[in-house]
Amino acid sequence: MLDLFSERIYPAEIIIENGKIVSINALPESEPPLSHYILPGFIDAHVHIESSMLVPSEFARLAVVHGTVATVSDPHEIANVCGPEGVEFMIENGKTVPFKFNFGAPSCVPATQFETAGASMDAKAVTALLQRKEIKYLSEMMNFPGVLHHDQEVMEKIKSSQAFDKPVDGHAPGLRGELAKKYIDAGISTDHECFTKEEALDKLGFGMKIIIREGSAAKNFEALIDLLNDYPNDIMFCSDDKHPDSLVAGHINQLCARAVSKGINIFKILKAACLNPVLHYKLDVGLLRENDFADFIVVKNLQDFEVIQTYINGELVAENGQSKIESKKSPIINRFNCDTKAVTDFRYLLNKWGEEENLEQVYVIEALDGQLITNKLTYPINLVHSGNGLLESNIENDILKMVVVNRYHPAPIAKSFIKNFGLRKGAIASSVAHDSHNIVAVGVDDESLCQAINLIISEQGGISCVNGDEEMLLPLPVGGLMAIEDGYAIANKYTAIDAMAKKLGSSLSAPFMTLSFMALLVIPHLKLSDLGLFDGDDFNLL
Repeated sequence: MLDLFSERIYPAEIIIENGKIVSINALPESEPPLSHYILPGFIDAHVHIESSMLVPSEFARLAVVHGTVATVSDPHEIANVCGPEGVEFMIENGKTVPFKFNFGAPSCVPATQFETAGASMDAKAVTALLQRKEIKYLSEMMNFPGVLHHDQEVMEKIKSSQAFDKPVDGHAPGLRGELAKKYIDAGISTDHECFTKEEALDKLGFGMKIIIREGSAAKNFEALIDLLNDYPNDIMFCSDDKHPDSLVAGHINQLCARAVSKGINIFKILKAACLNPVLHYKLDVGLLRENDFADFIVVKNLQDFEVIQTYINGELVAENGQSKIESKKSPIINRFNCDTKAVTDFRYLLNKWGEEENLEQVYVIEALDGQLITNKLTYPINLVHSGNGLLESNIENDILKMVVVNRYHPAPIAKSFIKNFGLRKGAIASSVAHDSHNIVAVGVDDESLCQAINLIISEQGGISCVNGDEEMLLPLPVGGLMAIEDGYAIANKYTAIDAMAKKLGSSLSAPFMTLSFMALLVIPHLKLSDLGLFDGDDFNLL
């Protein structure tokens, strides 16, 4: 077994009673040496369970196979749709399975005033959640301008979390220098949004802990992993947002294997993967000590971390790649009030965009594979001007029409253009659209956009891909975010619809995950909300 506190590896026997470790007995060295290793279970230090498109109980079924025993979970996706009722749903569903979900109180619902969400949670509502034992922290404070300018509501939420001795998670992409120090000094303890080593070093120097993120869309492992050599007590691992097919393939165990391949000390790696989250968030998760909860894993080796067994509270929950957690029937919670759309609703009229001002350029969002940030581009308007008074996709130049449809009440459709999705035919759409979760879509023509969005409206949530008579839809009835079927079946369906999007031309590694972040206004530089095109640097609508 591996003792993370003494940094020893030695043969041992573990005795478990009533879900806890009552003794750990060292054994004599054997010849040949024992081939398996016992480690503390892995912890995802920041994840939105909703982004897996699975309810918590199904997420757990898949995660335990890879040695994950606990998550630090921010439920702000469902909170943006259903408010505190959504957080309650996540807590109660998580309790139906042997897995250690540790939920936070969403700090920014809605994330900004420049979009339409399904709910709003003020400081009073956040404080009510923080009083609960199931709530371990104040989740990512995305409103970093509010922190820097001492917004009263923002500061009350931080103050409440501190009063309950619960940490405050951060979210401040690109923040450096004195502004970063001011943000951290307000009580923000972590950040998972660093995309350069220099930014992370800045924040580490001011006392912040850095969570290295490697999800389905945002991938910062390569840029940041070297920091673990010098800051082993201040680094954690997370996925943030992980689609179901990615979760079937692996979880935090993959990051451990990649870190080992870079020559990083095994105990430093396991501090990030197991120890540091427990200490920082004060989690009720065992760390392979006497009197700890019996939360541990057995792996074949310390190179690829292939998991043989996973135990939670002494219960065997996964063995040899098979989950022993049974599927649970889930209730449905949602807010969806959106009528079927007509093709004419998607027309982008030049005279409504600003013909009177004789504008010669059009803004274009540039999506970046593996990143949540986007670039703000401008192109001559004649590239998207059809000559009949309409602005339309330019397939040859990969400048496609993007729209956001308000799902909560009837409203005009927001329209813009985006680059790097690469579709040559059809359209893709999703009601997973961080953070307010309106319907976002990218397509080559209005007919395809309308078709893809109406498929989602018909099921009150989902992701869709269309190309004429060819249609695929993955329904997500829980908040328009999560399915209620078996997690492995959902992963297979997601793999199929992802393949269809790529067949239509998308070169993105995860087109649906990337699409879901194109309305996320708190990540620079240019995004589209249901209210219009948003400049993430000036923090205002264009």
